[in-house]
Amino acid sequence: MKKLLYFFLFLFGHVFYSQSSKKSSSCYDLKEVLKVQPTFLYQPHLDASRSFNIKILETTAHVQRYINKGKFHTVKKSGKGYRVQKLDYSRAYLVSKAKITLENIGARFSKETKGQTFTVSSLTRTLEDQCRLRKVNSNASLGISSHNYGNSFDISYVRFNNVLRTNPKLEAALEKVLRHYANLGRIYYIKEKQQSCFHITVRNY
Repeated sequence: MKKLLYFFLFLFGHVFYSQSSKKSSSCYDLKEVLKVQPTFLYQPHLDASRSFNIKILETTAHVQRYINKGKFHTVKKSGKGYRVQKLDYSRAYLVSKAKITLENIGARFSKETKGQTFTVSSLTRTLEDQCRLRKVNSNASLGISSHNYGNSFDISYVRFNNVLRTNPKLEAALEKVLRHYANLGRIYYIKEKQQSCFHITVRNY
């Protein structure tokens, strides 16, 4: 009788676990995600991202794989001209050229503003991260994002020197620096008004 009871308990537990696993893994459907068409303005960002030979980052394991291969590099919490805010929905890793470009943007901004700093609000993101983000931000991308390849980051244009406040002078200085690197063919950038940030994608120059 006890053996029969244990068998039913095991069977129930297995079924419950299987159903729970399905629910937890139903955060996104890659086929559905890939169906979402990017805007004309955003397409160059995705094209640039795919040129780094990084596959779409779906999970933490995929990020770790590229870290182990030496393709992703840690972005420090602060550097000359920039600070990275606490990251809840992205990870402080970038491909080498993106990391170097971020550091160059920060250094140039610091030089032109005599030591001011901007805030990096988002970096590399997996599809799982995007799912979590969509639960709190309906504006988060439903399709593939250039953040999913490790060569994009966002810079807030309402947070300078770690203070959340609009500053038209520093915002203009930041965009001037971004325009400089865009003209050099190093980056693409979009001003995202809903997120109050500049979305920057580094090109494989």
